[in-house]
Amino acid sequence: MARALTLTPSYEDRLVAGYAALAIVIHVLEAGFPSLIPGIKPGLANAVTLIVLLRHGLKLAIWVGLLRVLVGSLLVGSFLAPGFWLSLSGAVASLAMLAVGTVWNRALPPLRLSAIGLSVLAALAHMAGQFAVAYGVFIAHPGLLHLLPVLMSAALLFGLATGWVAQRILTTMALDSPRPPSILPP
Repeated sequence: MARALTLTPSYEDRLVAGYAALAIVIHVLEAGFPSLIPGIKPGLANAVTLIVLLRHGLKLAIWVGLLRVLVGSLLVGSFLAPGFWLSLSGAVASLAMLAVGTVWNRALPPLRLSAIGLSVLAALAHMAGQFAVAYGVFIAHPGLLHLLPVLMSAALLFGLATGWVAQRILTTMALDSPRPPSILPP
């Protein structure tokens, strides 16, 4: 007689699920608001990824970032549409930049990047990744290049804002609890 296979989620699995759920909710809420400039959103869900990176490491941050894009696109109805590919390319580029920032912080502790510094770099990489896919795959028109300064400026501003939000939350979390918080038991 065959025994049933049971899967028991680990503490890390629960952390990823909780943080990803929070990021997905923010992503879906943000998708419901109109943007002043088409294609430009604040990206506050990225603050969750940044918090996970700084509290729990790169591996969990990658999981949270990619799950947010995948599940968020399924919920808003953009899975496999151009918006999904733009979001995925931006997420991959920003996660790659966060990986570079993590290596930087380990190699050069005196020149450590703050949450705001990491957020700005990730936001600029996110926009560059999206722009590369938009230009290379969807709209290969030279006129699109005229939008790049505006898009990168918006990425800089939103990166600063997202980093500030993440830094404030991290500071509050550090004051409240010496260990990573979780609503789920370990």
